Amino acid sequence: MGEFQNIDGRALAEKMIEEVRIEVEALKREHWTPKLVSIKIGDTSAVDRYVKNQKKHADIAGIEFVEKHFPADISAEEATATIQHLNADPTVTGIILQRPVPADLPVKALQETIHPLKDVEGMHPKSIGNIVYGSLEIGPCTAMASIELLKSTGLKMKGLEVTVIGHSDIVGKPIAFLLMAEGATVTVCHHMTREVAVHSRRADAVFVAVGKAGLITGEMIKPGAAVIDIGINVTETEDGKTKLVGDCDYESCLKNAGWITPVPGGVGPVTVAILMRNTVVAVRRLQEQYNRQFLGGGIG
Repeated sequence: MGEFQNIDGRALAEKMIEEVRIEVEALKREHWTPKLVSIKIGDTSAVDRYVKNQKKHADIAGIEFVEKHFPADISAEEATATIQHLNADPTVTGIILQRPVPADLPVKALQETIHPLKDVEGMHPKSIGNIVYGSLEIGPCTAMASIELLKSTGLKMKGLEVTVIGHSDIVGKPIAFLLMAEGATVTVCHHMTREVAVHSRRADAVFVAVGKAGLITGEMIKPGAAVIDIGINVTETEDGKTKLVGDCDYESCLKNAGWITPVPGGVGPVTVAILMRNTVVAVRRLQEQYNRQFLGGGIG
């Protein structure tokens, strides 16, 4: 059994939020105030916690955070019109559509309605496409947070052998593209992959985003590898209480992992910090477009 290190997501997030706060102060001196609008549809306790946490960190960073809450029976047309109104509002610099939304609403279509320059979640098809072409300024928050946590280990990204377990559109796939853009060699496993352990055991770093508690065990990890656990699962303890755990069997993974993210306290805090950083990047992009259009004689 070798020595291992927990990757402290809370400490990394705190550092990132402070960097955002300094950048926000600079923007305000230039008369650009970041304003992030949250759209919540329906009532979900988990979403309420997310929004509360987002507002808390926005306040620390100096970002204006506005909450808009709509009933679950809002029509797709009304939701679309709301987003279009925010797109046209020059005081709004970022828009986040909280998930999940009611099942009868077209979440992808709503996400695509958000203007790419105000897409602080990095979920618009254009934002995802930019990652494919190597533009890494804005991307899906959880995916980018996972990459930041890997970088914090000090491992060199170029040539790193990485296995990503899970290939969702908002986490697994973007992680793979982000890693490739950094020069890593990436294997993506999914529900049709045979012998996942064969791939994970040869990797220098393993990302897990499936949503199944205890899926990855220590014997599936190469000694000294970094493990980034993105899963969030609620389990019940022997005394009947609930416990938040990841996709990894944490105790057994400790036997081999060189670094590992705890759940909670790993990916989650950094995801919020990335949202705040994306908000600042969005303001800078809006600023650049404004300068080109109104100060530079138009786009050309």
